[in-house]
Amino acid sequence: MSITSEFKDFAVKGNVVDIAVGIIIGVAFGNIVSSFVGGVLMPPIGLLLGGMDFSSLAIVIKEASDTEPAVVISYGSFIQTIIDFTIIAFVIFTVVKGINSLKRKEEAAPEDVPKPSAQEVLLTEIRDLLKKRA
Repeated sequence: MSITSEFKDFAVKGNVVDIAVGIIIGVAFGNIVSSFVGGVLMPPIGLLLGGMDFSSLAIVIKEASDTEPAVVISYGSFIQTIIDFTIIAFVIFTVVKGINSLKRKEEAAPEDVPKPSAQEVLLTEIRDLLKKRA
């Protein structure tokens, strides 16, 4: 089998499309959560911490001069990114956990096995008795 036909089989089977859709949805979901954290969740947390705005937290390494901008380490945005990641990871964990519990319920659900008829029960008892005699 040639490389081009193998690639065609791979692409046509939907693996590439599934991966692309997963990445696109993941990025969109990440943007939604980042917006939620930055606009809804962090302002009250900052207020509880005395009006602190995490995005403005930084360490100035070198002050700005007339010709050069200041050199800063913006650790506030890093804290914001960690909070975003933690929330995204928790939400994904709960979604996967919910899906897995639904799958377990489906697997654990007993199939509708019909009860044997009275004749089958009687024949089974006769078979068992004959086995004991032999």
